[in-house]
Amino acid sequence: MLKIWRKFVRARGSRCLAPYNPLPSWLQKPEDLAHLSVNSNIINMGDHTSISSHESFVSVSNHESFIGSIDQGTTSTRFLIFNKDGEPVASHQVEFSQIYPQSGWHEHDPLEIIDSIEVCIEGAVKQFEQQGHSARQIKAVGLTNQRETTVVWDHETGEPLANAIVWTDTRNQALVRKLKARLGCNQLQGLCGLPLSTYPSVGKLLWLIENNSKVADAYDRGHLAFGTVDSWVIYKLNGGSKKNVFVTDPTNASRSMFMNLHTLKYDEQLLDFFRFDMDKLHLPKIVRSSDRESFGTLTTGILKGVPITGVLGDQSAALVGQKAFTPGRAKNTYGTGCFLLYHVGDKPVISTHGLLSTVAYDFDGKPQYALEGSIAVAGSSIKFLQNNLGFVDSSAKISQLAETVEDNGGVTFVTAFSGLFAPYWYDDARGTLFGITAYTQKGHIARATLEATCFQTKAILNAMEKDSGKKLAELAVDGGMSNSDLCMQIQADLISIPVERPRMLETTALGAAIAAGFAVGVWETFDELKNINTIGKTEFHPKITPEESKEKFSRWTKAVEMCKGWL
Repeated sequence: MLKIWRKFVRARGSRCLAPYNPLPSWLQKPEDLAHLSVNSNIINMGDHTSISSHESFVSVSNHESFIGSIDQGTTSTRFLIFNKDGEPVASHQVEFSQIYPQSGWHEHDPLEIIDSIEVCIEGAVKQFEQQGHSARQIKAVGLTNQRETTVVWDHETGEPLANAIVWTDTRNQALVRKLKARLGCNQLQGLCGLPLSTYPSVGKLLWLIENNSKVADAYDRGHLAFGTVDSWVIYKLNGGSKKNVFVTDPTNASRSMFMNLHTLKYDEQLLDFFRFDMDKLHLPKIVRSSDRESFGTLTTGILKGVPITGVLGDQSAALVGQKAFTPGRAKNTYGTGCFLLYHVGDKPVISTHGLLSTVAYDFDGKPQYALEGSIAVAGSSIKFLQNNLGFVDSSAKISQLAETVEDNGGVTFVTAFSGLFAPYWYDDARGTLFGITAYTQKGHIARATLEATCFQTKAILNAMEKDSGKKLAELAVDGGMSNSDLCMQIQADLISIPVERPRMLETTALGAAIAAGFAVGVWETFDELKNINTIGKTEFHPKITPEESKEKFSRWTKAVEMCKGWL
């Protein structure tokens, strides 16, 4: 069945950015493949946004060098090929299974993730070759990935021991409450930049060791390997246990609560707090985000022998793709969740207002840092209206529905499906609709859903200004929801500063390509990137006063306080 699945996807790839062959007649009705979503050239309100027209493609000389980029997101995987001007010339995407065993649980099949990557690489390279290029022109591959999602496997065999626990998963709530009661808990954030919550990888790993017999047995035998998605993907693309390329970069390692944010090394105090026996647990080596040797090479497939030379967690990749290389720049990615990163420079700033401190990137051994505000539910709230409530048959139509009304009709929707992340950190909050009356229509709820992400973004920006002591002048945006002009206008109105959206929204994949390209000399300085993705940007300016924005936000704050304590 796996071979049939691959043939199906390769024959009819999702979001092909170049013409593709139609599905063969013998696979016209692939009932067995119903779990796999294959769509062509559509805008998604989920992880990211694919280019929605063939006009977005460029054709270049077959003598030029190109960089491939694996973008492994929460709901889909894609592979894009960029030229030196930072323009995507080919792409392939597939969605993969989302596993929800019970309320609050969210899992992925680790092997399906790998297979989706292989399918996307082959699909994109075939498009690339159909344009007259050669696979030999792809000089390196970068990787960007969903962070915090936890993968465990047998260090000896390379076989996964359980489904990956996704970053949105909250099954470890009781475990986290116990950890918060331990002596020394208050010192953790100063070391690693993260507060204790259900979000970081450590709680997911501890839960697996305590509750999964296969994982516990591997730990007892000293065979347990832990990694975030980047480590798992690199390990498998390099041939698994045969070569045992077991590495991560600081942007991903900083999401585990194992790494000291100041030294970029695993910290004994952190590991001791969580009571790990390091003779039993294998952790990936931490290397720079851009490196010619450390990440190995692809060992199979159409790009066999091509080196992997850049790795960034998805939100750091988006920051790089937005070219936020100087302190004071910020970006917000509206994907499945929503993530606002503010570049603070070469020294970490430990937040006192509910934010995370993280690594922005490390290209040359001189790491850059960021403050981060994470929103658990953004594009997934749009999917909720589509899939669970049947408001629309396509997520792209939510904005149209929201535009059928002039305002939210008094409705506020706190989309705390798995609690609230920054700056609140209310694990016990749950999604709540306020202000419904007999007057309420679907359009009001759709508009309130868009506003929920924008309100949380405002709360994060307020916290960032307090932590940094500086007011942001403008906000760069990307991701699926940023395609909505209405949503971006609401955002500009609420934060009272301009919102800037680039023409090409694949900034996450571009960031990984930049990291990889630096390692192999496609680009050598930040100055070479200054003209990338600058033409055709759209700016949204506030249309209401700061006083009106403050009044709207006070109602949101009241709603947030009322949605706490459900668990």
